[in-house]
Amino acid sequence: MLEQGQVYTVKFSFNQENVIAFAEVTGDKNPVHLDETYAATTIFKKPIVHGMLGASLFSKVFGTMFPGEGTIYLNQTLNFLKPMYVNENYEAVFEVKELILEKNRAIISTSIKNQEGKSLISGEALLMNTEKIK
Repeated sequence: MLEQGQVYTVKFSFNQENVIAFAEVTGDKNPVHLDETYAATTIFKKPIVHGMLGASLFSKVFGTMFPGEGTIYLNQTLNFLKPMYVNENYEAVFEVKELILEKNRAIISTSIKNQEGKSLISGEALLMNTEKIK
């Protein structure tokens, strides 16, 4: 069961093969993600991970870990604050902000932080789970 104020964290990283696979699936082949020479000419100086690839980790966690099986992902806001890079370690942080028990729903803050604890992606999700939110 979810509880207000509950926090869940997951450590992860992406490699360049993950970025290439994401580009293939989505069709987003922007060279800032795929071409080291091109990326060197940008403000990032090296290829960056697609922001949506980073945020896709939220879906994995909600559907399989926290709250897990049976979760329906209803809404998500996203703020892309700083870039993510391949082969770096990150932590996704989830905090239950509000429970709407009569509708089996929860509002959960979502963020991805770098090793220094700086937020790179932040937002808020609305979930429904009739077994784990009641």
